[in-house]
Amino acid sequence: MVTPLTLPIIISPASAALPVSQVLDPLHPPLAHRRTVSLETPAVHHHNHQRALVMQRKEHNRYHQVWRKPFYGSCTEREEYRSEVRQQLKRQMEEKRAGLMLKLTSKAEEAEFLQEVDRLALSSEKQQRIQHSRAMSHYRDENKKLMEQSWMDRALIRSQEALMERELLRHNPINWSGTLK
Repeated sequence: MVTPLTLPIIISPASAALPVSQVLDPLHPPLAHRRTVSLETPAVHHHNHQRALVMQRKEHNRYHQVWRKPFYGSCTEREEYRSEVRQQLKRQMEEKRAGLMLKLTSKAEEAEFLQEVDRLALSSEKQQRIQHSRAMSHYRDENKKLMEQSWMDRALIRSQEALMERELLRHNPINWSGTLK
């Protein structure tokens, strides 16, 4: 015995604006209870195909209606479109200006930071030079003192040696007989 073919009741394709939850599933049609080869009905596939075409047409019309207003609309529609375009351009210009100002501000802050770093580096370098010159002048002064001290010590030693030789010569003269005069 052959089971009769039961087709679902389908609304006309023009009014197929069903929400996504009401899309017909070809594998689970609404009025069929058993899964047979007859479930692959052309009507369900046709319905889904027509629904997809209707949605494509709606999207195409929606996309192209945007361009219809500025060219073929009334004077007020064209003026509204132009004012909208002007507002968008003003907004874009304002965003660009704000971005440039932000970039300029960040560059200025970076320049100030670099100047501060450079100033600190120069001041620390100057302090190091001052400390080095102070250390070198202290080193020079200490060397000068040591040299003067060594000169004084040598002069003192020489004078003491000369005094000692005079004393020795006075007590024990080389010419003790007095013949060399």
